[in-house]
Amino acid sequence: MARLSGYKVLTFDCYGTLIDWESGIWDAFQPLLMANNCAEITREKALVAFAGLESQQEADAPTMVYEDVLQQVHRQFAAQFGLQTSGILDAAFGNSLPHWPAFSDTADALRFLKTRFKLVILSNVSRAGFAASNRKLGVEFDAVYTAQDAGSYKPSPANFDYLLSHLAADLGLQKSDILHTAQSLFHDHVPAKRVGLANAWIDRQRLSESGKWGATAVIDTLPPIDFHFFSMGEMAQAVAQESR
Repeated sequence: MARLSGYKVLTFDCYGTLIDWESGIWDAFQPLLMANNCAEITREKALVAFAGLESQQEADAPTMVYEDVLQQVHRQFAAQFGLQTSGILDAAFGNSLPHWPAFSDTADALRFLKTRFKLVILSNVSRAGFAASNRKLGVEFDAVYTAQDAGSYKPSPANFDYLLSHLAADLGLQKSDILHTAQSLFHDHVPAKRVGLANAWIDRQRLSESGKWGATAVIDTLPPIDFHFFSMGEMAQAVAQESR
């Protein structure tokens, strides 16, 4: 049976795994909903709509920086629900990422894991967007690779090819050294498994129990999962227990 301690590097998705992007997204929709006196759109309905719009926008414009992706998604979301928006509201949503909160267990878990592994980010945002979030995460990462660097968005295999080639060149790490750690099945676990990476599912939404997909696009078939946790704190505890 595989052990967490058998890996040298943890590669992380950030948003949904380390940063509570669903709360951040929902909060960022509030000015639009308030401006339209809209009480019909629930958090769940908004997040499901966001998931579809965001994944399509990223597929249609793989080199668009993430702030502009969010701006376009906000405009499309308003149109989908018949809401009146404005350039100011669209831009505010596009620039909301620095305000998205970290999960309460993230910083402590990362500080502990940093004592055992190299830590690397593979994120679907811009360099500036991640830098704003990094201030909440409590550690300095050994490498940060973004969609802006790769020129595409996950789940494109190009992002994982970029990760593997740069980990080999920059840190001397091979595929067998890597444990890809993420919440999103759609963005991360399906493509990670396709390129042969071991994976740890941080099931923040308890999707395995609730069946609710939230802000991530739905997939038809669950990919193989090597490790399954409901939080980063739980994963850190499992690593600590292996060391006893």
